[in-house]
Amino acid sequence: MAKVHASEIEPEPNDSGRRPPRAVVGSHRVEEEMFGRAFDKNIIRRIWAFVRPYRAMAVVSVAALLVFTGTQLLIPLIIRYAIDQATTPAGVDRSALLEAAGAFALAILVNFGAAYAQEIVVGKMAENVLFDIRRAMFAHLQKVSLSFMDKTEVGRLMSRLQGDVNSIHEFLESSIYSVGDIALLFGIVFVMLYVNFSLGLLTLSVLPVLLIIRIVWLPRARQAFMAAQDTNSVVNGALAEAIHGVRTVQSMDRQQVNFLLYDDKAHADLRTHLVVARYAQAMVPIVDGLTGLAMAVVIVVGGSTIVNGRIDVGVLVVYIFYIQRFFDPIRSLTLQYSVMQRAMASGKRLTDVLDVRIEIQDKPDTRILAPEMDGSVEFRKVTFGYDPKQPVLKNVSFRVNPGETVALVGPTGSGKSSAMVLVHRFYDVQQGQVLVGGHDVRDLAQESLGLQIAMVLQEPFLFTGTVFENIRYHKTEATRDKVIEAAKVVGAHDFIMSLADGYDTQLGERGGNLSLGQRQLVSFARALVADAKVLVLDEATANIDSYTEMLIQKALRKLLEGRTGLVIAHRLPTIRGADRIIVLQNGHVIETGNHDKLMAMGGLYSKLCNLYYSSFDDIPKEEADPTVKAASRT
Repeated sequence: MAKVHASEIEPEPNDSGRRPPRAVVGSHRVEEEMFGRAFDKNIIRRIWAFVRPYRAMAVVSVAALLVFTGTQLLIPLIIRYAIDQATTPAGVDRSALLEAAGAFALAILVNFGAAYAQEIVVGKMAENVLFDIRRAMFAHLQKVSLSFMDKTEVGRLMSRLQGDVNSIHEFLESSIYSVGDIALLFGIVFVMLYVNFSLGLLTLSVLPVLLIIRIVWLPRARQAFMAAQDTNSVVNGALAEAIHGVRTVQSMDRQQVNFLLYDDKAHADLRTHLVVARYAQAMVPIVDGLTGLAMAVVIVVGGSTIVNGRIDVGVLVVYIFYIQRFFDPIRSLTLQYSVMQRAMASGKRLTDVLDVRIEIQDKPDTRILAPEMDGSVEFRKVTFGYDPKQPVLKNVSFRVNPGETVALVGPTGSGKSSAMVLVHRFYDVQQGQVLVGGHDVRDLAQESLGLQIAMVLQEPFLFTGTVFENIRYHKTEATRDKVIEAAKVVGAHDFIMSLADGYDTQLGERGGNLSLGQRQLVSFARALVADAKVLVLDEATANIDSYTEMLIQKALRKLLEGRTGLVIAHRLPTIRGADRIIVLQNGHVIETGNHDKLMAMGGLYSKLCNLYYSSFDDIPKEEADPTVKAASRT
């Protein structure tokens, strides 16, 4: 395969001189449809729902912050008092200076205590709210329908669970500080006007300039923050996709192409964040400039009034202190606005996830599927499609009797796997009924339905943890002996014992330190431990070699004893022993019967079987069919 170079896929610049995007990969368009980009005025109310349980902590932190602000306002007045007492015509009043020193020391101690209490309480409250939001999102995502998960990239959801939640955490902490900044700002204005009204008005004359600048700045900054959140989500989605598909990327020698695709998204993210940084920092030099201007006005005008004897030196010193502090809350509020805008964008994205409708829900009068149910499965005139306008199953009817093993066979796209997901009610049918144990699955509690249906899929999913924990999984009451017994039945015990720590061996992500066949054997053992009445096998032996499949055929006979089995497989040895075989084509049931009957009919099943054996024309039959191989051994 020839390597693809950047020059071969680099597009020409468009008329505007900008490089157009090379490709659009992923579900960004889907996400924009599902998660709107408009500023939502209800975000604060939704965030407050998580803060409400900790409102007592919020009140304590605000009270401590107001005490802290009060000491900030008081300290310059104490300094003024000390200066006035030291510059009286009668000489220095030492007792008054001692009083001022004591008051100053007390104010510093109160200031420290209030600041410490406020930091501790706010930090604890924010961490608790952060925990509650993450827990609520995780719990909700466990319940949303598979149709949502099918259309949403993992990276986008991870961006919400991590980055967006952290933005809310930052906002919760800064919002408390905003209360203090606003109180300090109004407090300084009041004190300055009280100390010297005319000088106070002169100092505040610079505020209209700041107001005009902020009116121009706010809408542009808000738009920039929203754009930055969107591009960040796109980058995270692309990164997750690249990591999950790294094997395919390397096998197809597509590293350079994928890098360029990611590079486009990363550059777009960089540009939006640079714009955000410019808007976030633009107000800082402006505020600093206005601070210097106000300081100059006060020194020039105040200095001349001191010379004329109309104000005291202490008043000028107080004004210098207050002007330095006056623009601090303005600067802080400007930076906190950046935090707030990120939080509003993140809050919108978080609440949109929390508001995703759970389509598959239990009815108010739901029934519990009892363990002693007969295990029958029935489809009654079922029509179903992931897109209702394009049905995958069309008026399908069949019944699987208690204890019977039925195989579903058909070409790719015939609806076999779709039928399986309907049994577990991962989706709801558009027409007809799916019954388990004689009850419509829509009338049954999902939890009880899950306890009575065990599934083994083509791609086994193992979780981080030990082999023992993966086999036991939701059957937490299962003993170690039962887990070992299940592993022996499916032929997994020997390879498990060969691992470094046996059943206590830690598995990596998705069981990556096991082979695909070993992971499948573990999933078979898990299904056996689940002890469900209905066993669903969806291409469960597709990734297992012929010898291992022979071992599993023996295990399946025991696994299916007393259970209803639904089997999807393309490999003939897996299905030829089924009690009955249902052949699907284009969403319709076209043939039903056992292996011998269907072969005699000469229909689609017969053609599929002949096609299966024709692929082994150059291989001895006992090697092509493990059941024949097993028979030759005996």
